[in-house]
Amino acid sequence: MTTSPNWKKSSYSGGGEGNDCLEVADLETHIAIRDSKAPTRATLTFPVTAFVPFITALKGARLP
Repeated sequence: MTTSPNWKKSSYSGGGEGNDCLEVADLETHIAIRDSKAPTRATLTFPVTAFVPFITALKGARLP
């Protein structure tokens, strides 16, 4: 039997209505990320050891 992941909303939901949000799930060996507005669409999964470097890179990225 497979259990559904326990999705948690990001602590930062953006301005306005707070609808610009990601959800994160701990899948034991991986971390999954999805768009809270489209939860049935694709998810990104990362090995646990790659998740922190990924977030660190995003924080340092400059947006156009």
